[in-house]
Formats: sequence, structure tokens, C-alpha cells
Amino acid sequence: MIALSLNKHRPTLLTLGTGLCGGVLAHLMGLPAPALLGSTLVVSAAALSGQAMRTPVGLRHAAFTVIGCSLGSGFTPDFFARALLWPVSLLGQSLTLILIMLCSGWILTRFFGHSRQTAILASSPGGLSFAIALAAAGVGNGQAISVIQSLRLLFIVLGLPPLLLWIGLNGGEGTHKAPVLLTHLQSLGLFMGAYLLGNSGARRRVPAAHIFAGMLLSGGLHGFGLLRGTFPVLLLNLGFVITGAVIGSRFRGVTRQDLRQFLGAATLTILTAITLSATAAWFMSHYLGISFGQVWIAYAPGGVEAMAAMAFSMGYDASFVATHHLFRILLLIGLVPFFLRLVGRVDAS
Repeated sequence: MIALSLNKHRPTLLTLGTGLCGGVLAHLMGLPAPALLGSTLVVSAAALSGQAMRTPVGLRHAAFTVIGCSLGSGFTPDFFARALLWPVSLLGQSLTLILIMLCSGWILTRFFGHSRQTAILASSPGGLSFAIALAAAGVGNGQAISVIQSLRLLFIVLGLPPLLLWIGLNGGEGTHKAPVLLTHLQSLGLFMGAYLLGNSGARRRVPAAHIFAGMLLSGGLHGFGLLRGTFPVLLLNLGFVITGAVIGSRFRGVTRQDLRQFLGAATLTILTAITLSATAAWFMSHYLGISFGQVWIAYAPGGVEAMAAMAFSMGYDASFVATHHLFRILLLIGLVPFFLRLVGRVDAS
């Protein structure tokens, strides 16, 4: 019986073990957001080599719940007060975000034949977890979205710090402040409440219900000052490892021909996003008198965790960077469903 159970769950155990090894390796290499990045890299490689990588739905929902709660913890009472300090910069980021989505989406539909839904999710900058969650709900081509979004994150995280150092824009030695952690009881209560709320939303066919539920509940509690802090590091990293495994598992069954097609699409959209964000950051840095490197990291199409870690490690104002990336998440939550409904009406007409 035990042997049969192990055989049944072998792909899942193999996937999680591979993701954990990738996270540890990325941590030892000093990469930002190592749990997410390392798990994605190694599980993707294993899936592309033909290994049976799989993450069960329940585990995937749990990971998205953790991610949603961690993102929601950033909406503290002082978040909107801090956001008001940089209205011009946030406005510039908003316009840049829309421009990146429009240009990248046009490239994906015009030159690579992707559907409009796929183009919207694949071109949403810095919305990897959000896009993957929507793709998992059946919106767009999940493989294309996963590959393009994953390659974008890898390129940004691996390429931007050396580029900034090469052009002499290192901010300094960096500061490292220990985060405030929730107690184990608070963490369990928040997770269970968000997970159950996500299950309720999923039954009602709410897209990305668990990540929405986590952000909604955690953001509300943190915003009103009823909670303060993030999940324990172990739980948070486990959520990132599973999320990376979800991303990597989607490379299963991808052929070399598919990968070549996605690589071309990813390269063009990444270069487009990098060029537009760098151009906008250059103008905004001169207008506000802020370091170009700091504004570029704030505008770059990377994930919140990865870019915040990058800001800390390079000595930039992490509050400025985190505020912009959290604000972008709020924009994406409104923009992506709006664009999806818009293209749905166009396709139906």
C-alpha cells in the first residue's frame, strides 16, 4: 500500500524535491528571490528534459494563497501615504505599464500569432504569479504565458543588476532590515481564511480566486492596522518554491519548435519592455532628480519580491521601489480583466 501511494505521488514529490533543490542552489549562488527563481529554473529544465513534473491543484491553490497574502501584507496604513509622495513617478509608471502592454501585445499577436488573451497575460509586466493564476483558470495559452513570463523574469533578475553595475549605477552597500513576522497563530488564521475565501471564489469561477482572496484579506487586515508583518520565512519560501514548480511544470510537453517560437516572442517583448521602462525611467529620474538606477528598478517589469531584493542588495531606496511595484499590482488587477473583457467583446462582435 505504501509503495502504491509513493508511486502515485512520485511526480509530485519529485517536482517539489526538484524545486527545493533549485531554491537552495539559487540561494547559495546569491540570486534575488532564490526560492521562486531557483525552483522555476530547475523544474523547467527537468520538465524540458522529459521528467514528469506535476503540482496538484490543491497545492497550487495553497501556494497562490501564500503569494496573495504576502503581497497583501505590503498594503500597510502608510502605503497610500507613501504613494502620495511620488504621484508624478507613479503616473509615469502607469502610462509606461499601459504602453508596454499595448506594444508587447501587438508584437505577440502580429508577429507570433498568439490570441489576444494570451498576449495580454504574457505581456503584463511584473504580473507573473497573477498571469499564471489566470492561465491556470483556463484563460489564454498557459504554456506560452508561462514561458514568456518566466523568461522575462529570468532576464530581468539575472541581467539588470550586472547591467546597472556595468554602467556605474550601483546605489551603495545596501541596507538589510529584518522584516516583522506574524506569529504562527496569526499566519495560520490568515492562511486558512484566505484559502477558504479562495475556494469560495473558485466555485463561483472567479479568475485567480486564491491569489485575489489572499491579497483582499491580507491587504484589508494590514491596511486597517489589524495585522502587521509577513509570513514566517520558511512558509513564504515554500510558497515561492511551489509557485516556481507550477511555472516550471508548464514546460512539460513543450517541444523544441515551441520553445524556439516562445523564445523569439519572449526576446522581443522583453527588449520592448526594457527599452520602454528604461526610457521612461531616464526622463522621470531627470525630472525628479532621483537616481536613474533606482527609478529603472522601480519601473522594470520584474516581480515585487525579486525587485525589492534587488533594490536592497544594490543600496537603493527599497521603499520607493516596493511602493511602485505594489502600485503596479493594483493597476494590473484592474487593467488585465478590463483588457480581457475588451478583447472578448471585440472577438464576439
